[in-house]
Amino acid sequence: MGPVQSEPHDDAPAPADPPRREGPGAVVLAGTPIGNLGDASPRLREALERADVLAVEDTRRLRRLAAGLGVTTRGRVLTHHEHNEAGRVAELLEAVRAGSTVLVLSDAGMPTVSDPGYRLAEAAAAEGLTVTAVPGPSAVLTALAVSGLPTDRFTFEGFLPRKAGERSARLAELAGERRTMVFYEAPHRLAAMLTALREAFGAGRRAVVARELTKLHEEVVRGDLDRLFAWAQEGPVRGEIAVVVAGAPAPGPARAEDLVADVEALVAAGTRLKDAAGQVAERAGVGKRELYETVLGARKG
Repeated sequence: MGPVQSEPHDDAPAPADPPRREGPGAVVLAGTPIGNLGDASPRLREALERADVLAVEDTRRLRRLAAGLGVTTRGRVLTHHEHNEAGRVAELLEAVRAGSTVLVLSDAGMPTVSDPGYRLAEAAAAEGLTVTAVPGPSAVLTALAVSGLPTDRFTFEGFLPRKAGERSARLAELAGERRTMVFYEAPHRLAAMLTALREAFGAGRRAVVARELTKLHEEVVRGDLDRLFAWAQEGPVRGEIAVVVAGAPAPGPARAEDLVADVEALVAAGTRLKDAAGQVAERAGVGKRELYETVLGARKG
């Protein structure tokens, strides 16, 4: 997940480089716990111990993770975060070409999902190098699963723009989105975000705020956007935040009265009235005779 950004750190001291292997290496994207160390998989422990190179957002987080899991990392540790990601890709690719296993870790959750890793995965895939994953926890899927909102179709929108105008423009694009939407947000910006969501989607749209998922103080607040805004105003909201919003409701059935102008536009362009009524009726899913008679009635009126 990654709402809290870490300051860049110098590369941690590393032991002597492990011997190079025969054949190509691999980029391994590894999911790390989003709050509860008990969610770490045996494969993650093994990957931490065996990786030749560990590309991490924060070396301190890596040390805490390894200590908490009782594992010892032997590979070279390199920082790999939003501030140096573009420049680090070439170095990591060279390690993969030389036969090294490069383990990519974000501070929490899956790399590349609103976290570093995408540029490396893209570049490695473009070269035909191996890109694989150690699946693990994901705040996106966890928030979606516990939300109680439809999960059959959804979209992940990450963080909304911080500037009000850009945020409003993005939400205007999403106003008609029918799929469930998952967002990330920083706790100090949550009230402003919920205000913007109310303005764009309406106060009655169902939504969920999921806070500190898998952690001791996990909290999932459900309701409409009006209720969630009131809740956010009650006191300071802390921790990692995911917001899940129901998609736009399906439009109601078309009414013949609302289609008269479409028919008349076709007539004005040279289409016979019956043919125009038939074309519009078929496209809108209404009865052809009903629409034809409605147009005639509108002309008489």
